[in-house]
Amino acid sequence: MTIELPILITFVGYLVLTMLIGVVAYKATSSLSDYILGGRRLGPGVAALSVGASDMSGWLLLGLPGAVYMYGLNQAWIGIGLVLGAWLNWLFVAKRLRVYTEQANDSLTLPDFLENRLDDRSGLIRAISALTILIFFVFYTSSGLVGGAILFEKVFGLPYLTALFIGGAVIVSYTFMGGFLAVSWTDFFQGILMLLALIVMPWAVMNELGGVEQTLTTLDAMGEHKLDLFHDFSLLSGLSLLAWGLGYFGQPHILARFMAIDSPKSVPLSRRIAMSWMILSLIGALGVGLSGAVYFTDAPLENSETVFLALANAIFNPWVAGFLIAAIMSAIMSTIDSQLLVCSSAITEDFYKRWLRPRASDYELVWVGRFAVLAVAVLALIIATDRNATVLDLVSYAWAGFGAAFGPVMILSVFWPRLTRNGALAGIILGALTVIGWKQLEGGLFDLYEIVPGFIICGLACILVSRYDKAPSKSVELGFRRMESEL
Repeated sequence: MTIELPILITFVGYLVLTMLIGVVAYKATSSLSDYILGGRRLGPGVAALSVGASDMSGWLLLGLPGAVYMYGLNQAWIGIGLVLGAWLNWLFVAKRLRVYTEQANDSLTLPDFLENRLDDRSGLIRAISALTILIFFVFYTSSGLVGGAILFEKVFGLPYLTALFIGGAVIVSYTFMGGFLAVSWTDFFQGILMLLALIVMPWAVMNELGGVEQTLTTLDAMGEHKLDLFHDFSLLSGLSLLAWGLGYFGQPHILARFMAIDSPKSVPLSRRIAMSWMILSLIGALGVGLSGAVYFTDAPLENSETVFLALANAIFNPWVAGFLIAAIMSAIMSTIDSQLLVCSSAITEDFYKRWLRPRASDYELVWVGRFAVLAVAVLALIIATDRNATVLDLVSYAWAGFGAAFGPVMILSVFWPRLTRNGALAGIILGALTVIGWKQLEGGLFDLYEIVPGFIICGLACILVSRYDKAPSKSVELGFRRMESEL
């Protein structure tokens, strides 16, 4: 890709803006609650777009368009599954979690909430859940760093490793400074930028190709089943793609936004904004992949995940291309910063404060959180040095890990008062181990996406162990009733 001055100015200007947001948020961050959860004062619009932007990441502008470019519309089943999962998560979990986490001793993290909700005084549930979060988030963060490196590599012609470390440095800087507020505010603007890019791109490319009808006619004439939603569709493959929706119930960086909404009454409006953004963005991503397949028919791309980048450079003038490239960086940054912050929260609140320094001051804890961001980023960068790892593969593994380890636990924790500490522990451990083990096997049933067996085993373990375990204490029952009465 040829570097032009307008692209460079637009792109660098965007990066400077995110750094300025980090500085402003730094001045507004004075306590651990501010750094980890923004003081629970996110408005419905910011919360909605922050959920969407931190959820979709570079997968929305790199992974999904690349998959559709290669294989066609049958990749849309992932999007359908995600829409269903996200809507159910907002509808059933968001409001209950917002109320319950505040009632449960003002819990700031998911491990903190599970410890308080289940009245676990041993600290075991907190330690195991925090460790699980750290393990899978290192892989998830690596996926974003790979995407960022691909972007810098293609745009600026940098060597992969140089691109990797520059992209990582920018993201770590504003997350280090501003914490949750910086992450949420940047996510809000990044979400708007991503949506605009995904609307503009397919419209402009199809217009260049002679319009929507002509583009679809050309796709159909290519004879590669690009428009066939059911091409190569089987029960196993369809279930695997739809099952991505199960992951929503266990994603710590998404659930943290529910916990941070300013009021439970804001949840319905936030849900409507979030789902509208998500549906429009996914339709745009499908359009990018399909229009790219036509545009590059005679000169196929070496890396399908660069289709958005390649179209931006081929179709638009440099100023608009710079804006669209910044949208990709937005998608990548909005997820990595959230993941780094959740890992930082787990290290600070669930390990350092819980086990090492229970009486540490807020000032000390905020700085521990900042340096935890650096530590996690270094680990993720090491994994991301393997440039052969695709964004979609890394995301799918981490997504399955969280969905299977925490999904059923979080659903049961807000709907079933009989859930016990041992039941939740069994679910988290068996769900995570199932994902790790299933991923190593292949062929036949083992081609099923690992989140499905992991989710089922986690749910069964939670229910069966809790049923045969000692009943929860009276304080747990009272806490559950108090949560339901407030709803």
